[in-house]
Amino acid sequence: MYDIIIIGAGVSGCAIARELSRRKGNFLVVEREEDVCCGTSKANSAIVHAGYDAPKNSLMAKLNVQGSRMMPELARELDFHYQNIGSLVVMMDESNRENLNRLYENGIANGVEGLRIVEHDELMTMEPHISKDAVAALYAPSAGIVCPFGLTYALAENAAKNGVSFQFDTEVTHVQPIDGGWALDTSKGTLTAKVVINAAGVHADELHNQVSQEPMTIVPRRGDYFLLDRSTEGHVKHTIFQLPDRFGKGVLVSPTVHGNTIVGPTAIDIEDKDCTATTQEGLDLVRKKSAVVIEDLPLRQTITSFAGLRAHDTRHRFTIEEVAPGFVDCAGIESPGLSCSPAIGVMAAQIAGDILNLEDDPTFDGTRKGILDPKTLSPEQRSQLIAENPAYGTVICRCETITEGEIIDAIRRTPGARSIDGVKRRTRAGMGRCQGGFCSPKVMEILARERNVPLDEITKSGAGSKLILGTNKDHV
Repeated sequence: MYDIIIIGAGVSGCAIARELSRRKGNFLVVEREEDVCCGTSKANSAIVHAGYDAPKNSLMAKLNVQGSRMMPELARELDFHYQNIGSLVVMMDESNRENLNRLYENGIANGVEGLRIVEHDELMTMEPHISKDAVAALYAPSAGIVCPFGLTYALAENAAKNGVSFQFDTEVTHVQPIDGGWALDTSKGTLTAKVVINAAGVHADELHNQVSQEPMTIVPRRGDYFLLDRSTEGHVKHTIFQLPDRFGKGVLVSPTVHGNTIVGPTAIDIEDKDCTATTQEGLDLVRKKSAVVIEDLPLRQTITSFAGLRAHDTRHRFTIEEVAPGFVDCAGIESPGLSCSPAIGVMAAQIAGDILNLEDDPTFDGTRKGILDPKTLSPEQRSQLIAENPAYGTVICRCETITEGEIIDAIRRTPGARSIDGVKRRTRAGMGRCQGGFCSPKVMEILARERNVPLDEITKSGAGSKLILGTNKDHV
């Protein structure tokens, strides 16, 4: 029997795992997909929100501000990409001045530092591509951007380094109380734990409703996005929002930490919790809304479009609490969940750890070193690296200049890449202009060699996504 099982290896589950690893205990993260970061955490805006729009005095507001403040130091400890670029909420009509002022006042009440309203002339200086019709904007200097994959993998790797186990391709279908804890029926047998933490994203309500008398309904809210080529870097310098409506923050335009530009999302409620297909309707809406605020947005430089699902609780609130003896919910974590994740980890781990009175572990090591990027080295350092390990001199992904050495590192980590997408998210091999058109076959060969499995066992993203049937030689 485990002390604590966390259901879900998204950014919330991994943040909780990392915080739990500060204590002595036997912890497991169980995930139905083939890797960490396969749900909402892999398909979102990658924004660290300042915290001005969460309802005053709400848990969401508290965790947003706390998580945003924690992110810079966490990035240094765990070596992932984060940039403090600030955000602008743009007002296009003077008639909305009261709403902009209300957003400012709400942010002040939430404890957001440095908020101020900038008028048209200053706004145009800050962002020359803002529409000439823009009137004013709320400027939040504490906002930032992050690599959501890098953050989630960093948390998971640090948790594993400190003793947390991970089990993938394992779907939890039913939970029930047993003497001294909980039994989890899964697609790979029964697991037991003294305490369970439900961080199952859009499926968290299904588990919650098996143990709680208070029903929960999570609606998957789809967000469609465009990702633009790195040639668009600098078109905007801050994360640019429009004044939010009842469906959230609306369409944003933002730089990414890797030099791309991201545009989106929509906010469309759907029924299928596993459908992440984009729609023409959704993408057309992104085009239309983004053009209102940003002029000359180079959408012709789009290299991919994608959609993600947010776990929208119909009550529009985070639930982080013990809802049955030894069963802790971390549910309804929609935007700004990524921003909140460091604080969510602290809160949920505290609740679960205190149930068992777990002691602090003096051997905890809160540091992690990310995958080495040879492009960050001086020519002399890079030459020395290649001399010591020639794999760093073999470029596999030409668009992003990713080497074989980086891909091998990504596969050998714990938890490491097991698929094409696992390599892509960890190293960016396949994330460039050609979207893996040239490098995927070579990445497959490296995966097969490093994992010691046949080439036809390599998948794009786990079960049901094999890429080849075999080789021509085998089928002549």
